[in-house]
Amino acid sequence: MNDALVVAGKAYSSRLLVGTGKYKDFAQTRAAIEASGAQIVTVAIRRTNIGQAKGEPSLLEYLPPSKFTYLPNTAGCYSAPDAVRTLRLARELLDGHDLVKLEVLGDPHTLYPNMPETLAAAEQLVKDGFKVMVYCSDDPIQARMLEDAGCVAVMPLASLIGSGMGILNPWNLQLVIDRVKVPVLVDAGVGTASDAAIAMELGCDGVLMNTAIAAAKDPVLMARAMKKGVEAGREAFLAGRMPKKLYSAAPSSPVEGTITPSQPKAA
Repeated sequence: MNDALVVAGKAYSSRLLVGTGKYKDFAQTRAAIEASGAQIVTVAIRRTNIGQAKGEPSLLEYLPPSKFTYLPNTAGCYSAPDAVRTLRLARELLDGHDLVKLEVLGDPHTLYPNMPETLAAAEQLVKDGFKVMVYCSDDPIQARMLEDAGCVAVMPLASLIGSGMGILNPWNLQLVIDRVKVPVLVDAGVGTASDAAIAMELGCDGVLMNTAIAAAKDPVLMARAMKKGVEAGREAFLAGRMPKKLYSAAPSSPVEGTITPSQPKAA
């Protein structure tokens, strides 16, 4: 079955995107991402060396850009100008790479997106020729505004970054999915494989995660579980679940044509 995730005109067989932070070292990062089957990997430009720190180990040595699509992000940015500057630097470091993940945070406690600053940054980055995937609130109106600004994907949070609380508002997430035409990928809050499966069952085009894998007791094993969760959820969505029936029980075995005991004839 050909069921590719298409972002900015490029097709990917995996619908799982994985972050590269919080692992114990680059070797574990590579092992977990290979186990996940992810083809797109996010990298925090302000925290991860991809060539800006000369003489130090570089992520590029462990996850070669020839094998993975890099998605540089603006983690740690709290204003539109900071985010724009960070991604311009990333483009220089990655030889003109233009697919990026924008996130402009509102405060360091919740890491909730600052939507006015996010929209301002998105508009400027699109003008600069970037293909912007954007972290946002689960607000369908804001998601539509980001789509109208030219973003190639919207990435509403499922719950707070790093919380592992799962899909807290599936109704809003469904509204976003129904409202926009660009891919919708859940970003932030996934804690385990069932969370990823639920996101995909709702109709999301993909799931991005980092802490859920990196903070697991066995990151490589969890990466494999997340791969299966995303695949199972996607297949369940495509298959079409049975309708829910709150007060209508129905036996799983057919009732028509069943053999019933014969009744004795009346004397």
